[in-house]
Amino acid sequence: MTEQLRLMAVHAHPDDESSKGAATMAKYVSEGVDVLVATCTGGERGSILNPKLQGDPYIEEHIHEVRKKEMDEAREILGVKQAWLGFVDSGLPEGDPLPPLPEGCFALQDVDVAAEALVKLIREFKPQVITTYDENGGYPHPDHIMTYKISVAAFDAAGDPERYPDAGPAWQPQKLYYNQGFNRPRTVALHEGLLARGMESPYGEWLERWKKIQTKERTLTTYIPCAEFFEIRDKALIAHATQIDPDGGWFRVPLEVQKEIWPTEEYELAKSLVDTSLPEDDLFAGIREN
Repeated sequence: MTEQLRLMAVHAHPDDESSKGAATMAKYVSEGVDVLVATCTGGERGSILNPKLQGDPYIEEHIHEVRKKEMDEAREILGVKQAWLGFVDSGLPEGDPLPPLPEGCFALQDVDVAAEALVKLIREFKPQVITTYDENGGYPHPDHIMTYKISVAAFDAAGDPERYPDAGPAWQPQKLYYNQGFNRPRTVALHEGLLARGMESPYGEWLERWKKIQTKERTLTTYIPCAEFFEIRDKALIAHATQIDPDGGWFRVPLEVQKEIWPTEEYELAKSLVDTSLPEDDLFAGIREN
């Protein structure tokens, strides 16, 4: 295939792109693939999760600008392009009962209306492959679930010239994937591998919670070998300083152990308009050959 390969990764907030599929994106960038991150919201309502930065009055007052600068730095590290869809962060509601979502936030938008911004970006960028979240959002943050909804709607609508006629000439992506990097087989493998090496595992409580939840196992269809890009992934993640503590749980498993035990990032093929054989080791399987 002589046409430029293009990958679009749709995420809810700045920092999501660095914690979900970042090594995959860096790998494809290194191969000459054009990669665009579509960020649905500005992360305006995100909490400051790095204890070293909590209580900083400038950050608290200018969180939107700070998170934008963090996104710029992560984008440079990953070598990707990035676009904002312009929606407002819904925040993560907490309490029992849960409080109502803020008026005007992303999660309260009409799906058909909100999908137009993504359709426009798809038609401009012309990706063959799109990655996003599954129907549970990866975890049930209202913005992640809304990201799933508009991604599925936009994938179907982008190729229909009668839908969203003001959003540019129709373009039909060929494959849609759900990020499944936080999956049980990977977590079990890392947990057991650490214990076998006489090392402490951060996954014990996580696996116990998983047992209690009894969630249905996702179908992992696609394993992207990208261990050599784990350092880039971690560097991009650390760039989101308000969200990530460099001494925190994300980095408790040494990189060499991760590379040895589980050197891939995983996806679930949700829709494909091309023939492919499962399992895959390439998001463009069935496209490169056409």
